[in-house]
This record gives sequence, structure tokens and C-alpha cells, in this order.
Amino acid sequence: MSRGHGIVPAMARPRGAKARATAVAAVLAELYPDVRCALDHRNAFELLSATILSAQCTDERVNMVTPKLFASYPTPGDLAHADPEAVEDIIKSTGFFRAKTKSLIGMAQALEERFDGEVPTELADLVTVPGVGRKTANVVRSVAFDLPGLPVDTHVMRLTHRLKLTAATDPVKIELDLNPLIPPAERGAFSLRLIEHGRRVCGARSPRCDDCALAPLCPSAGKITPTRATKR
Repeated sequence: MSRGHGIVPAMARPRGAKARATAVAAVLAELYPDVRCALDHRNAFELLSATILSAQCTDERVNMVTPKLFASYPTPGDLAHADPEAVEDIIKSTGFFRAKTKSLIGMAQALEERFDGEVPTELADLVTVPGVGRKTANVVRSVAFDLPGLPVDTHVMRLTHRLKLTAATDPVKIELDLNPLIPPAERGAFSLRLIEHGRRVCGARSPRCDDCALAPLCPSAGKITPTRATKR
């Protein structure tokens, strides 16, 4: 009988990261065929703004504050000239609101001054924008522009370590390790599917290996001891 809802039949575990990544990507595509970015947005500017807000904050919380933010500042030009205190008031519940306000306004000013009010598509340009690191740039590239980009968050980091696709601990090095393993057009969806699987099945403290469709492929399956949250 197959394990993990019948997605992967019993088989010899693929040897090598490339073969394992290919098999993992195929399983995840069957599990989560319609995966999408959890941040609500209508265009690249809104996605960029929401992604900046998502640092140290849940997507659900970000989606609660962005409707008012986007209604108040629908374009980079509007946000570039915003009153910082007014922006802070809107986004306060996302945490680190002063730093995020500085990043949001700085981002909008950079778009107006250097990119004709448009979100750039090239990674090298995106990472020069205030508040935009490589992860955020890859989110925008892969989701808004359908360009190659593999965002590495804590879920991607955790799952790729357990799957032995990388031994790196730095997110940029992890991305660079993963890129040769995944076709460019599939990198964004691969990241989103790893994130979804990490949320649903392969949790940080208690991975559900007995109910995981990736278990036959995973070198760590059944070897991780569940941990309890520390009481304070």
C-alpha cells in the first residue's frame, strides 16, 4: 500500500539531491496543484508592499491591514508622499510598524525616482529598493511577473534540510543550491508548495511523517523527535 494518501507508491528512495528534488516537486505538484500566494494583491506594487509587511507577521494579519493601505495609497506616487504617522496607524498591528513604514515609503520613493513608478522585474534592481531583500524580490518575480524566483523562508529552509536538498543555513546559499535542482519556470511554485506542506504536514516541532506523501522520498522521515513548545 502506498504511503501518504496514495500519492507516492513504495519505491527506492532516489539517490542524489537532483533526483530527489525532481521526485519531490512532482509529488508536491499533485498535492497542491492550485497553490497560490497567500498575500492578497492586485498588482506588483501591492504584492511588494504586502511582502514587506509580512516580515515577522502572519499573512492573515497582513491581509487585514492592506485593504485600507491600498485604498489610501493606490500607487507608488501616493505612498511616496504619505505622512509616515498615517501609514504607521494603518499598519501598526503588523509589528515593527515604524521600520516597515520607513521601508514602504522608501520603496515607493525609489520606484518613483528610479523606475518611473513601476516595480522592476530584474532581481538586481529589486534588491536595491528599500525594504527589499532577495526573498521579497523572488516573491515579486515569481508571483507578480511569472519569472524565475525561489523565495526561501523558514518552511523552505526546514523542509529542504529534512529532504537533504541542501546543507546550507544561509537563505541565499540555500536558494543557490536549489536553483540547479528545479527548472526555472517551476521555482516559484516549488517554494509555495514547500511552504504549504510545511504548514499542513511537516511542522517544525511535530512533523507528521506517518501521514506524509513525501515520506518515501525523505531521508529524515521517522527520524525527527517531536518537541514541545517551551513554557514560560
